[in-house]
Amino acid sequence: MSEQSSQAPRCGLAALIGRPNVGKSTLLNRLLGQKIAITSRKPQTTRHRILGICQRGSDQAIFVDTPGIHKAERHAINRQMNRTALAAMADVDVVILVIQHNHWTAHEDRILARIGELALPVILAVNKVDLVSHKADLLPRLAEHSQRYPFAAIIPVSARTGINVDALAEEVISRLPVSPPLFPEGQVTDRSEQFLAAEIVREKLMRSLGDELPYACSVAIEQFRETGSQTRIHAMIWVERESQKGIVIGQGGRRLKQVGEQARAALEVLLDRPVHLETWVKVRPGWRDDSLALKQFGYVEE
Repeated sequence: MSEQSSQAPRCGLAALIGRPNVGKSTLLNRLLGQKIAITSRKPQTTRHRILGICQRGSDQAIFVDTPGIHKAERHAINRQMNRTALAAMADVDVVILVIQHNHWTAHEDRILARIGELALPVILAVNKVDLVSHKADLLPRLAEHSQRYPFAAIIPVSARTGINVDALAEEVISRLPVSPPLFPEGQVTDRSEQFLAAEIVREKLMRSLGDELPYACSVAIEQFRETGSQTRIHAMIWVERESQKGIVIGQGGRRLKQVGEQARAALEVLLDRPVHLETWVKVRPGWRDDSLALKQFGYVEE
């Protein structure tokens, strides 16, 4: 617990910002000590703003996981994800810019320019340092980063192994306002079980499919119902073309069955009870550029 939090409770919001695939969702899960955000090796896995509520003693840090900010806005969904990520910074107290230890590009410069307009404390989280063979090689890079912007702190972390993640949390908490908690103790996210169920099915899809098709898939929960000690979930997987439907289902339905089995196992861990999961696949042509579909699938928040 920080010295400040021992004197008076602190509470506020910290946005995790960065380009796709730098490990923001893995970092969020590590900060919370449990999984609420889906992860995969593919960029654009995160499509929504998700709050992760981290209680440390009397302090409460509310981390805002955001979609990766990407340069190419090929579809309406890409533009919407960028808007979601940038809008998340409007109401936070701290910004955490997450980068990979060996990458700083013009894209990071553009993101940092947007962050700089907000006049908020910015912590640079240099992720994946567990992949650095010789730690001395990291020091010149950290020195370079210190010249780019007056960061409130620069912290090398590993979201995968937990290196310095506690130190990052303490840096964030020390910069939050003195305030009572916004959420009751024990609550870890603002998202519903239905939302988390759809995300888990989509995670298993993304991990199962090739490089392109995952981005044409979305998942909607049609039914989420408790019957006795069991939860029954009906999940609809939406794709853009008939050919994609066949790929998701797989030969003899094998891929869809495998995805369903993996998702059901993960859901039973999440919900701590038996789950009966049924999945279907339907085609909605061009849904990534359809504003109504984006709203129906939950990508446009009111």
